[in-house]
Formats: sequence, structure tokens, C-alpha cells
Amino acid sequence: MRVLGIETSCDETGVAIYDKKYGLLSNKTYSQAKIHAYYGGVVPELASRDHVRKTLPLILSSLKHADLKPNQINAVAYTAGPGLVGSLLVGISIGRALAYSWDIPSVPVNHMEGHIMAPMLENNPPKFPFLALLVSGGHTQLVSATGIGLYKILGESIDDAAGEAFDKTARLLGISYPGGAILSKIARNGQRKRFIFPRPMACSNNLNFSFSGLKTFAANTINKNNLDDQTRSDIALAFEDAIIDTLLIKCKQALDKTGFNRLVLSGGVSANYILRKRMTEMVKTRKGEIFFSRPEFCTDNGAMIAYVGMLRINSNMSKDLSIKVYPRWSLAELSNP
Repeated sequence: MRVLGIETSCDETGVAIYDKKYGLLSNKTYSQAKIHAYYGGVVPELASRDHVRKTLPLILSSLKHADLKPNQINAVAYTAGPGLVGSLLVGISIGRALAYSWDIPSVPVNHMEGHIMAPMLENNPPKFPFLALLVSGGHTQLVSATGIGLYKILGESIDDAAGEAFDKTARLLGISYPGGAILSKIARNGQRKRFIFPRPMACSNNLNFSFSGLKTFAANTINKNNLDDQTRSDIALAFEDAIIDTLLIKCKQALDKTGFNRLVLSGGVSANYILRKRMTEMVKTRKGEIFFSRPEFCTDNGAMIAYVGMLRINSNMSKDLSIKVYPRWSLAELSNP
């Protein structure tokens, strides 16, 4: 059984082929970062147009890389949501059309479930149950996962997600989009405790997140100081520390609440080295286990979509040509396959 996975939810085009017996056979990703950098963020119309240009060539490249013909693919999985409507429509249109022409099933996949399942692609996959911290550009969520499709959202961002806050603060520091990773890089040269940023909602009686105010605090700090290289690094470090401390505090609270001893980090921000290091230290003190993906599986990719498509092929098989995307699609709405 081989599944072709197509990911077009935002600003990365991803195509992969997953084999139930042999694992990942091909994984191709194209980033639109240069296209959107001029605007300081993702422009939906430009994103969808670029998916139109890149998806089919990536599919051909993936088939060639895996040395496969179309008649050797058994199903097509595509991201149906959440995401940008125009971008999602590109993926589903191509996925449905290919499945129809190849006379094979097509499988709609939830993008967030893809991220949560991404560590399953590694050699040491997590076992259920576990707590998942999903930190991507548009989402920050704490999820209780007790099985495939058995998810409960314990807390989520009520305004800016961690990834958004990283990119927006990076732009305030004069770093072009997407600047989150570069902000973390210049933070390595920062002097700790020169600036102290708040830890938003750290003492709240719930597991939700809020990073919009932290971004505003950073903006005010930037406006009050002369931005030489050292000051930029010091502010970047203070900001990164505040984000990571907040995520750490909430994860501890969630682990206490669920009683789980396994923590999964997923999403683009989970590639952050300091976040991984501090979360690993925290989990080890609790005698627990932590799991995360290699960097290329943290950002949006076709591999996670193909893998979840494989898991869900029995419950979501379809050969019709209906087009339906879900710009907002909660993990809590999913069912066990």
C-alpha cells in the first residue's frame, strides 16, 4: 500500500510518498518564503497561485525519486484543513483529480493531525497516550492524544500563536520574513537579564496561551532603545526566553493534569534548539519521555500528510469529485479510523 500525500495549507508545497511496508519513499518540499518576504507575511492569493505552479512538478519529481509509476500508487491524501482557503483548494483539486483519473481512493487529512503524527515517522515513535505541544506559525495548542483520532484540546492560543509572535517580533527587530529562526540565532549573542519580558498567562487557571501582549511589550522595548547589534541580541534573547518559559510552564501544568509521562513536540517552532533542550531537561526530571521530529518534518510537509492518509485510508476512502475544504477544522472533531 502506497499513499501520495499533498500538503498546500499555507506557504509550503509538500509532496511525499509513503509505503506501509518500507516507510517514506520520497519527500519533496518547496518554500514560498522569498515570495512573501517582501510583504512581511503570507499573502493568500500569491500562496495559492504558487501552489498551482509547484504542486504537479513536485508530484512528478516524487514519483521519479521513488522510481514509481502512477499505477503503483494506491491512494492520494491531501490536506483539507485547517489553512488558507485558496491554498487548500489547490491541493484538494489536484488530489481529487489524480485519484479519479488513477481510479484510486482519495483521503482528506487534518493538517494539525499531520503535525501531531509527524514524530511517528522517526525510528523511535511515541506510544499513546501522550501530551502534544503543537507550536506552528498559526497554532499553539496543548493536546491530549489517547489514540489516532482521539484528541482533546486542553489549551490553545487566544490571539497570536508562538510562531506568529516570533515572526512579528523579528520584523520589529529589522529581520525579514520569516524571521523567527533568525531571531533565535541572534539571541545566542544576547546578555541574559538585561531585559526581562513577562510570561503571559503563566498564573492563569487554564492552559490557554496569549502572545499578542508579549509582542507589544517587545515593540515598546524596541522603541525605547537604540537598536545596536548587542541590544537587538539582548531583546531577542529576552523575548525567546519568555516564549519558551511560557510553553514550559504550560506543559508542566498539562502533564500534571493528564498524568501522562510522554511529551510530543511538533510544528515549525518545535525545531527551536533551546525549546527542545529545555523541554528535554524538564521531562527528564519527571522521568518521562520526549519525542520530536527532524527539522524537515517540523515545518509543513507532505510526509506527515501521506502518513496520516495511510492511517485513515479505511475510514475516509472516497472516489467522488466533491470539493470541500475546512479553513477551521478542530482536532476535537476527528474520529478514530
